[in-house]
Amino acid sequence: MICARFNSIKVWAVLVLFAVPAAGLGQGRVKEPAGFLPRVFSGWQIDGKTVKSSSDPAASDPADFAVLKEYGFGQAEAATYRRSGREMQIKAARFNDATGAYGAFTYYVQPQMRSETIGDKAVSNNTRILFYKGNILVDVSLEHMSAMSAADLRALADALPHPQGNLAALPTLPGNVPAQSLLPNTSRYIVGPEAMARLGVPIPAQLVDFSKSAEVEYARYRTSQGEAALTLIGYPTPQLAREKMTAMQAASLPGGPFYFRRSGPFVVAVNGSIPPDEAQSLLASVNYDADVTWNQATKNKPPENRAGFIVALILLCILVILAALIFGFAFGGLRILLSRLFPNTIFTRAKMAEIIRLDLKERS
Repeated sequence: MICARFNSIKVWAVLVLFAVPAAGLGQGRVKEPAGFLPRVFSGWQIDGKTVKSSSDPAASDPADFAVLKEYGFGQAEAATYRRSGREMQIKAARFNDATGAYGAFTYYVQPQMRSETIGDKAVSNNTRILFYKGNILVDVSLEHMSAMSAADLRALADALPHPQGNLAALPTLPGNVPAQSLLPNTSRYIVGPEAMARLGVPIPAQLVDFSKSAEVEYARYRTSQGEAALTLIGYPTPQLAREKMTAMQAASLPGGPFYFRRSGPFVVAVNGSIPPDEAQSLLASVNYDADVTWNQATKNKPPENRAGFIVALILLCILVILAALIFGFAFGGLRILLSRLFPNTIFTRAKMAEIIRLDLKERS
């Protein structure tokens, strides 16, 4: 009887042990607002019953979860905010650094969207706003746009936690893409083969070889004959870039003809409906500029020591006085010695010099 009760207790203990983690760590769970989304911003109040959190990229985006992993997905949160009877749906994803958030932003942005001044960069399409701030990408759905919607979302961006140090640094490769004739919202920053394949980049990921720390910036341009694509690939060294460009030139790539150029560790490729002279001009507009940083350790500035300065000044005065006495005695002693060794010379006088006196008396 005792054994039966003991086995029953063991079964219930095991069920409780596995039930607690399942309830506390399940994906898409309902929880109290304790993540990176703020509780309140610009009068909008979070509804704690609707907050969901997940560390699984598949729960955030089942179709493109592999792309999110490439950009360094860390955590996602979704919540409903309310103010004066209105509703706002917010989905946010936090990445390992600002580079990941920026890359994911360029992946989701659509050419028909218009630019907004929210966060670090933002676009909108009717009642949907997409922006990123630091290492957080935010997707907002509104019931309807109003004059204050942008101001409210700027308050939301300011309330988000900001990364520190190198985590806040953005990639420098996109800054090398020419702005002239660039089609709006067509620049994509890519760090892995999944995003490269889904965005339709004409160069296969096998030739790019992301295992060599490659990064890609893909953009589309307006030409006199239609549209062309520019693919900018950055490698760690110029030698590696030269090797990869040779392999790309030898490969049979769809969407040609292709025009290639290398500038330092950059490989630039242009293809599409573009005349050869325009292709060469577009290639020539991409140039690598080395950014040299002086990182030699420097000595700290010593603290001001007034007492030491006064002591040094006193010692200097003593040394000057001693030097004056030594040179004075040396000069006098030398003169006396020479006058004794060489009497009646320039060092001595034969007789005392006479004093000229004027005898001026008052006359009556």
